[in-house]
Amino acid sequence: MVEQEDRYDFRPVTEKDLPMIAGWLAEPHVAEWWDDPETEIAEIRDHIDSISVEPLIVELHGKPIAYLQSYDPHLEDDHPYADQPYGTLGIDLSIGRPELLGLGHGSAIVRQFVEQLFEEGVPRVIIDPDPANGRAIRAYEKAGFVAFDTRISEYGPALMMARDAPQEPD
Repeated sequence: MVEQEDRYDFRPVTEKDLPMIAGWLAEPHVAEWWDDPETEIAEIRDHIDSISVEPLIVELHGKPIAYLQSYDPHLEDDHPYADQPYGTLGIDLSIGRPELLGLGHGSAIVRQFVEQLFEEGVPRVIIDPDPANGRAIRAYEKAGFVAFDTRISEYGPALMMARDAPQEPD
């Protein structure tokens, strides 16, 4: 279970991380929701120097446990989520290590990361799990996300979920 003192560290993905991420992408609990590892690794490699996508490794107690990426749908031509308010960022998360599933890490990682984004001034964060991915949907709901739409895009079926930054009192 996630301990109260657990804090996650987020660091940029480097070339050295790609074999580890490829291993995670081959795990059945990840492979079910991602494209083939070769295609995904090529995209993650491209994102290392991207301005529209920020690929990150999530660490717990100094050990890599998950892959997280944030992206700005307004920086890509024809992005299917460009209808979201300006400043919105999207995120994707995959816990790489199967022994860490079902312990609350997914919602805790997302909650901590989103709070950091809100502190940086991001007004809204979206996430788009496959509607069949009940485990992810429950984790995102626990992290404060609320479903607002269902879409089909080039990424496949998506349950659109959002969490808006708390409003400052007037």
